Amino acid sequence: MSAALLKRHYGVTGSIAALSSEIERTVEVDTPDGRRCILKTSTRPEAVDSFRFQTSALAGLEEAAGFVAPAVLRTSSGALMFEEEGICGFLQTRLEGIPLHQAMRTPDLLFRTGRALARLDLALAQVNGLAAHRPVLWHVGCWSRLMELEQYLPSRRVTDSVRAAMAEYLESVEPQISNVVWQVTHNDPSPFNMIATGQGLGFIDFGDGCWNPRIQDLAIAASHLVSDSTLPLGGAEHLIAGYASVIALSRLEARLLVGLMRARQSALILVNYWRAHLFPADAHYIKKNVARAEHGLSILEPLDAALGEAAVLAAVSSSSP
Repeated sequence: MSAALLKRHYGVTGSIAALSSEIERTVEVDTPDGRRCILKTSTRPEAVDSFRFQTSALAGLEEAAGFVAPAVLRTSSGALMFEEEGICGFLQTRLEGIPLHQAMRTPDLLFRTGRALARLDLALAQVNGLAAHRPVLWHVGCWSRLMELEQYLPSRRVTDSVRAAMAEYLESVEPQISNVVWQVTHNDPSPFNMIATGQGLGFIDFGDGCWNPRIQDLAIAASHLVSDSTLPLGGAEHLIAGYASVIALSRLEARLLVGLMRARQSALILVNYWRAHLFPADAHYIKKNVARAEHGLSILEPLDAALGEAAVLAAVSSSSP
């Protein structure tokens, strides 16, 4: 079917290999002329809006600088995506490089990643993302309800840590989140979606992108990098410093960042244990980031709002590596 869709909508032929994906069907395409592309398709009705968002966002980033993103390829009729009876999809270029979860995460690489993420957010602020307000499970607006999923958590220790982080979010972060800058964001800059390429840091998989607090992208990326228990922010300091060197954090953003990081770690834990319960055959893939989130949450747990703000301000004021 993928081969037929490629031929019908793009006039493209080539070898096809399936890639891992939770929602849409994703295949890699190697064309006879040496190009490597990614075809995403879905039969889910909600995928139409998701693909409209992804393709409009990628098209809006084509002239941006300071980072790398896939290019969306037009159909034979010039459209960003195709729709036909019961199926929709789009074709994009594939970024070549080393995903951050496989790279040696030196302070310099993390600083450059933070700078690239900030430049991505500046570019996304100018994007007219179609369907940016569609329902997205990972949207910050869902977080106040996620403790309904605590029954799927594996132990009392994890439950207590998640409950404390979500309580702090509801009490101290959510009431103030409307007072920071909101815009179209990537909403999932994880180490699996950030790639070190020969042209700079790249970002893939815009499927969770939507209208969010801008600082959400920084909180998500930083939350995945909390791993060193000897550092206040677990090693996320360099990424935060790099981001702030391009987009200065307001005092309120600095105050809310650690609470957002802990809430995002907790959201990841809650949602993925729940989804692994629903789809046990895919549990290993679904839970690929859970152990990292649990460890990171344990490192950030001792930080109250004041200590978290002080740690963020110390990171921001540090010089580049």
